Amino acid sequence: MAKKRVLIIGAGLAGLAAALETAQNGGEAVLVSTQPSERAQSNMAEGGINAALNTKGEDDTPEQHAQDTFRAGCELADYGALSAMTEAAPGIVRRLYAMGAQFNMAGGDIDLRNFGGQKKKRTAFAQSSTGKQVMTVLIDAARRCETQGSITRLPRHEFVTLLVSGSVCGGAIVRERFGGPQAAIPADAVIIACGGPHGLFPDPTGSLANTGEAAAELFRLGLPFADLEFIQYHPTTFSASGKRHLVSEAARGEGGRLFYLREGQKWYFMEEKYPELGNLMPRDITAREIAAARREGAVFLDLTELPAAVMERKLRGVVDTCLTYMRRDPRRDPIPVEPGLHYFMGGIKVDAAHRTGITNLYAAGECCSFYHGANRLGGNSLLGALYGGALAARTAMAEAERPANAAPLPSTEPTSPAAWQTVREATRACLGVVRDRTAMENGLDQLDGLTGSVPLLARAMLKSALAREESRGAHYRTDFPWRDDARFRANSTACADGNRIVVTFEPVKEAQNA
Repeated sequence: MAKKRVLIIGAGLAGLAAALETAQNGGEAVLVSTQPSERAQSNMAEGGINAALNTKGEDDTPEQHAQDTFRAGCELADYGALSAMTEAAPGIVRRLYAMGAQFNMAGGDIDLRNFGGQKKKRTAFAQSSTGKQVMTVLIDAARRCETQGSITRLPRHEFVTLLVSGSVCGGAIVRERFGGPQAAIPADAVIIACGGPHGLFPDPTGSLANTGEAAAELFRLGLPFADLEFIQYHPTTFSASGKRHLVSEAARGEGGRLFYLREGQKWYFMEEKYPELGNLMPRDITAREIAAARREGAVFLDLTELPAAVMERKLRGVVDTCLTYMRRDPRRDPIPVEPGLHYFMGGIKVDAAHRTGITNLYAAGECCSFYHGANRLGGNSLLGALYGGALAARTAMAEAERPANAAPLPSTEPTSPAAWQTVREATRACLGVVRDRTAMENGLDQLDGLTGSVPLLARAMLKSALAREESRGAHYRTDFPWRDDARFRANSTACADGNRIVVTFEPVKEAQNA
């Protein structure tokens, strides 16, 4: 019997996890990516990966991890599915360690740090370069599978469109990025792991190589997308050398304090407003508080009181980033920070097994919407990508069957440079930390008449944000500044019908023990 072939679009953490799971289950993985895995955005993840390892004697459990995730996401996630993820998390982290990930250690076991929105220490970390450590061990494992023929790599290739027979996916068309020909790759299943659409925004912390074009093309083809209005702004970033740089949440997890000057005195506003979690409130709240405080003047992150050993062993990456790009030493001087676009909770709509609205098509990682609800906890992105990528592959291997006579769907012309600029102007003006109807309607007017898949996806984000007439998680509206559970404890779904976009809402499954 021929091996099942799983075609994976994207070679970051979710894509690698899917490829390895496919190979380990006797399948053949074809890994397509615009860049080598070593340059994937997953390498940029700094702070850590969450798992209730309970190495600090705090009686932490996967159930508490699930509850924190559910609450931070404002109760929009499928609680049963995210509980399965948090239950698997300790095993995932221990496997990474066994594979060679160089986590910080304490007392002979994996060290854990505090992270935003969580009362227990459950974030495993490798100084402030956890993503690079995790990616390195997965890349090495994938290379071993390559030598055995169970993983094939196609770097420097991009997704063009799907191969389908009726409503069943049977592979995809890909194109060599530097003028090469298109190629049809038949497959039993396709897993989309192309990351978030950072390219639709002008100044993200993430990689601009994550243009969003693959996801936008799937949206244009009619694939349902969920919760597009929920876009996370990381509270502590700075802009330098033409790039927005992240100051990891690890800095606050190790004791960093936010302040601004009020009547000439340092005011540690997060500690006064939120005494229980202080500087480690969930990211949506912290980002809004910093944005509001900056109307009074610059906001600073103060690391100057942290022990030298912490700065060297746990926050070395933060020190190096500030020295290199800001020319400022955070060990001696507080550093100015502001919110910056960071992560997309919304994306391709998937179910608990990572199926999409097209048979044999799956999605995992930041490109899809599932575990994070209205706001993601720091430390859950690496976990969600690893868990989701492997689960998508297991589902595909168990159920996908290649259809006969699959043919390509019609593709569209690339988005013009002028249209890209208009899209980024609209998203900057309308989909920030704080939103309102007038600005978003003006943004839609800007996008009117633009053709191509990217402007269509940007319009879907704006229409989803307009349709949610409340404030919840990362979606905050000055014209609807309250949370409305009666109407909007529900996930939005956006679908394209030609150039028309329809947004509907589906009530969240009732949570058990949450």
